[in-house]
This record gives sequence, C-alpha cells and structure tokens, in this order.
Amino acid sequence: MAGIHLDIVTPDRSFFSEDIDSVIVRGLEGDLAVLKGRTPIVTPLRIGKVRIFQDDTERIATVSDGYISAVNDNVTIVTDAAEWPEEIDIDRAEAAKKRAEERLDKSEDVDFVRAEAALKRSINRLELSKYRR
Repeated sequence: MAGIHLDIVTPDRSFFSEDIDSVIVRGLEGDLAVLKGRTPIVTPLRIGKVRIFQDDTERIATVSDGYISAVNDNVTIVTDAAEWPEEIDIDRAEAAKKRAEERLDKSEDVDFVRAEAALKRSINRLELSKYRR
C-alpha cells in the first residue's frame, strides 16, 4: 500500500530510504503522524523514536535532534543520529546515562542543557534497545 517515500539522513549516512505507508515522529508539540496526502509541513523534532509503518509491519528507530519535511508524499527526516534497536550498544548507552546523571547532580560548572540532552538521548536509546529482534 506504500503511499509515501521516506528518507532518513544523518551526517554519517543515508539511514533509511524506502516507500512506506506512514510514519510517526516526536515533534516539539507531541507526536506527529505523516500519511499520504498530508498538507506540507516542516517542523523540528525532539529526541525520540521514529515509528515506520510499511506493509503491515512496524519498524522503530531512535533519532536525536533534527527536523522533518513532508511535501508531495515525500518525507525527509534530517537528524544528528539515527539507530535501529540492534545497533545500540547498551553498555555505552548506560555509561552515557550515568555520566549525564552525575553531571546534573553537580551544582557548579555544568552545562545543564547539554547534560540534560545527553541524558534524554541515552534514555531514549536504552528504551529502544528493548525492541531488539
């Protein structure tokens, strides 16, 4: 039934490029579903999951900051990083979470915005790792 084309790109690679039925992402104001025939939109993304629906199956990936553009049934997600559950190094994600929590516990000389973003990224990756096949 695929009605739209989805490209997910990072600075390192073309992460995904296929025809799909729909996609759900986390925007600034909550989840956003893109279906065939959607009104054009460009909006920033939050750290979260991308749910891709294709031929009665669902695939889930993690993305960090970026944006989504949907125009004429062509959807592009540009993000700093994207991973499938099986690509996630759980030990590395747990270590990153611990480091971010330790930074946030300090009261001086800490970039709280950066530490909080690192914590959100690591939590997102750990949650997604539960979807391994």
